Amino acid sequence: MKKVNGHEIIGLFEQYSPKSYAMEGDKIGLQLGSLSRTVENVMIALDVVEEVVDEAIANNVQLIIAHHPPIFRPLKAINMDTPAGRLLEKLIKHDIAVYAAHTNLDVAVGGVNDLLAEALGLQNTEVLYPTYETVLKKLVVYVPAEDAASLRQALGDAGAGAIGKYSHCTFSSSGMGQFLPNGDANPHIGKVGTLESVAEERIETIFPEHLEKSILRAMFKAHPYEEVAYDLYELANKGETLGLGRIGEIAEMTLEQFAAYVKDRLEVKGVRVVGDLNDKVKKVAVLGGDGNKYYMSAKHKGADVYVTGDMYYHVAHDAMLAGLNIVDPGHNIEKVMKKGVSQKLTEMAELKGWNVKIFPSALNTDPFQFL
Repeated sequence: MKKVNGHEIIGLFEQYSPKSYAMEGDKIGLQLGSLSRTVENVMIALDVVEEVVDEAIANNVQLIIAHHPPIFRPLKAINMDTPAGRLLEKLIKHDIAVYAAHTNLDVAVGGVNDLLAEALGLQNTEVLYPTYETVLKKLVVYVPAEDAASLRQALGDAGAGAIGKYSHCTFSSSGMGQFLPNGDANPHIGKVGTLESVAEERIETIFPEHLEKSILRAMFKAHPYEEVAYDLYELANKGETLGLGRIGEIAEMTLEQFAAYVKDRLEVKGVRVVGDLNDKVKKVAVLGGDGNKYYMSAKHKGADVYVTGDMYYHVAHDAMLAGLNIVDPGHNIEKVMKKGVSQKLTEMAELKGWNVKIFPSALNTDPFQFL
């Protein structure tokens, strides 16, 4: 199996959670360390606190992928006598790199909010608050007919040709390619100085813009020609609409029953509830983390209840006046990303034959207790 470095791991991760999805000003990306070193163990964490760093050291981890950035505000100094300084010192001394994926992972398909919607069993889900529309591009590439199938497979494996519930979508047409190898060319077919005609296929496929580099790498690697003839077009077609939060439906129950359901499904010891406990709940909006800004999006989309964390006192009053019920299970419900990201990234790495172990942090980093 192939050994990999941090750049390769993060490149794979960003295929489904690219930085371009993040909200403006978010502190994402490499926060500490180097991605150039070989990575054998990757730990997925919600928070990077000292206990999590100790866990990483004990498990010989070279890379932590975290949801919450450990360096969110600019540092004025790194004092090793402080808890924050001690944490950074441990990471540096043990060559552990830290990469943060915050709102980009909230927005991503299969990210935090999809994982929360799945945990709550929501059906017929859609985006709660749109923030991003993917830009679609088309790739057209010409290849000898006998190499067309392997090239189509390589492009599809890299993410090209994904349309709705289908993958590896392409269109091919046959024709005759012509070229004249000159000078020190090393042609796959033909001879230098001789005009050559070859039966070729024109392969067309589409892809979201953020996958362009990985798809072109796959194309160059799989293509037999020394010089690859290809075209790229930006499409007017609308791409997928992405954003924060999800809204969907569950079997009808009372708000009181739903609050108990949330405690069970999201594995929390307590929730705060706003609204009449006898109200009927069927349409549910959920947004991981601090969702105070988006409660009216839940109301406008017809939600009976809004599940989010860190609800402010006065915002709760505003939601009551708007007729929106709220269940607040806390910020820490975003812990679903630990297992979810580990599973997805492990599957992607295994498909590539990479020799790397990816696992979730086992620690509970919720600072709150219920007594």
